[in-house]
Amino acid sequence: MSRVRRLLVPVACAALASGGLSGGAAVAAPSAPAADHTLPRNTRFYVDPEAGAAQQAAADFKAGKVEDALRMAKLATWPQAIWLDYGTPAEIKKVVQKTMLAAKISHTVPVFVLYNVTGRDCSFYSAGGADSPEEYRAWVQGVADGVGTGRAVVIVEPDGLALLPKDCPEGDADGSRTEERYANIRTAVDIMRSKPRTSVYLDGGSSNWQPVGELAGRLIKADLAKTQGFALNVSNYQPTDQLNRYATWVSKCVWYATEGPAEARGKTDTCASQYYSPAAPNDGQPGNSVDFYDPATWKWVDAWFDQTVGRPPVEDLSHYVLDNSRNGLGAWIPPAGKYTDPEHWCNAPGRGIGARPTTDTGRPLADAYLYVKTIGESDGTCHRGTAGPIDPEYGIEDPPAGAWWPEFAHTLAKNAKPALTFNTGR
Repeated sequence: MSRVRRLLVPVACAALASGGLSGGAAVAAPSAPAADHTLPRNTRFYVDPEAGAAQQAAADFKAGKVEDALRMAKLATWPQAIWLDYGTPAEIKKVVQKTMLAAKISHTVPVFVLYNVTGRDCSFYSAGGADSPEEYRAWVQGVADGVGTGRAVVIVEPDGLALLPKDCPEGDADGSRTEERYANIRTAVDIMRSKPRTSVYLDGGSSNWQPVGELAGRLIKADLAKTQGFALNVSNYQPTDQLNRYATWVSKCVWYATEGPAEARGKTDTCASQYYSPAAPNDGQPGNSVDFYDPATWKWVDAWFDQTVGRPPVEDLSHYVLDNSRNGLGAWIPPAGKYTDPEHWCNAPGRGIGARPTTDTGRPLADAYLYVKTIGESDGTCHRGTAGPIDPEYGIEDPPAGAWWPEFAHTLAKNAKPALTFNTGR
């Protein structure tokens, strides 16, 4: 998922606010804007003119592939998040400042992804991150300094809570690395929310990952209450309708365990799970079969929340954003019995781009649908339980995580649902 962005933005308009003053007149320092972290419903998101799709469009056109170039040109008009996973604090500050200036000129709002937490992604395809909590704090401060008082959206650490150190193959025997992860994420929240117009969302994985109550508990511990909400489906493929349903349960579970009846306080593990056990589908109890993910059983989860949690005030529930960059056709279902580990999340074949980025979601808790994962970048060198290095679904060795993959980009764009068009609302 990682990549280095180099934004070349003119800075000729640095002195915006001085004309019309007579010589010797005193100029009052501009006051800082009042804090307003809520993402406006009429937000237009920033489009990076040097994103991978724009470069691919130019390459395809040069090669005489007019149809391919047109497809990538369409994709290049839609806003995608900018991933920050590299550099010193000073370097990342400059990158963010340039993006913020470009967004200000175009009257748009950038979406940044913090992806540099210590121990990132266990030892998997996107492993890495800052070397220490101190280094991470300084790096996040660099991002915040670059954002300044402008409007921005920040998604904090994809997989950071859904894949805690205790969930890694090597485990976390004394829990110290897991507690460090929580501390690092809380630090990122505190630093980014100190910016007056930054909307902060904690990444929570996807609807086919942590059970409802488990994610709710992790979000609470990571200071969800200080943020604008949580993010789901980053770099994943789950369909929007399932994500909205799961996100609503998580929001209700958070409320139930923090604002609900006294007997429920702090007990997110009592919330019904999306992994509803088929053994007793109508007993009103939370499911506990983490191997059984079937939305056909979710009516019983709805029933549990209706009966037990009721209808909390909408204004008291946590909000969320969704990544629709690759979920237009929903999740990939691997052939039964073909792989010992199909890695269904890794460069899933035959997928398509989903609903376009917007804040007009039609749902009171869904603040925005976004393209968070860069469309066309590889998830890693998937082996699907084989010895590798070939990915048996593609017949080649996949590019490393974060590398641009033209064929993957074109497949996602061809299969977009709804069909890909030019963004005329920029």
